[in-house]
Amino acid sequence: MSSETTKPATTSSRIRSFIRRQGRLTQGQQHALTHHWDKYCLDPQDVYDFAELFGRVSPMIVEIGFGNGESLAKMAADNPGIDYIGIEVHRPGVGHLMMLLDQQGLTNVRIYCHDAIEILERKLPDASLTGVHLFFPDPWPKKKHHKRRIVRPSFLTLLVKKLKVGGYFHAATDWQHYAESMLEVLATETGLVNSSDQGDYCQRPEYRPLTKFEQRGIRLGHGVWDVIFIRQ
Repeated sequence: MSSETTKPATTSSRIRSFIRRQGRLTQGQQHALTHHWDKYCLDPQDVYDFAELFGRVSPMIVEIGFGNGESLAKMAADNPGIDYIGIEVHRPGVGHLMMLLDQQGLTNVRIYCHDAIEILERKLPDASLTGVHLFFPDPWPKKKHHKRRIVRPSFLTLLVKKLKVGGYFHAATDWQHYAESMLEVLATETGLVNSSDQGDYCQRPEYRPLTKFEQRGIRLGHGVWDVIFIRQ
C-alpha cells in the first residue's frame, strides 16, 4: 500500500519577484566586482554578527533592490551613524555601488547579491532592523504577473518578524495602481500601522534621495507615491 507525501514548499518553488538579467558590465563595475567583492559583499551561505561586522551597535536599515546604488550610497554618506545592508541580484548595480563606496570611503554599507526574501528569512535576526526600504520595485503591471509583486501578505509577515518595535517599512513607486495595491495589502497586516494621518500616502522624507529617473518623471508630470508603515 503506497501513501502520497506532501512536501513543504521550498525556496526554489516560491514565485520570485525578480528575473535575473545579467546586463553589460562597465569596465569600472567589473573592476569593482573583482577588487572589492570581499570588502563589501557578504556570503549568503554565512551567518554574521552584524555588530562585529560593522564594529559597533547601530541602527540597521535594509534596502531591497537598490538598483545602481546611488541612492543607497547617498543615504549612507548622509547618515554615518546608521549601518545599511543593500540587497540586489543584478551584478552591474552591485558593481556600481561598490565603486561609489570605494570612491567615498564609506564603511557603513554591506551588500548581499542574492534573493532578498532568502536573506530576510535566513540571515537577518528577528527584531533587528530599524527600517526596510523598497524603492521603485518592479511593478509587474500585467495582471497575470501581479502574483510576482513583492508586497504581498507573506512578505509583510516576514517584515513584522524582522523589524524592531517602532521600526518602519518605506516603499515608493511611480505606478499608481501598485501604490494602491500596496496600501490594500499593508492594511491587512495588523503588526504594521500607516504613519500617514490621512491613512494613505506620505510626503517623500528628506532621507530618501530623488533619483535622476524620478526627477525626470516629475518634470513630465508623473506621480510618485511613498508609503511608510510602523511596526507595532
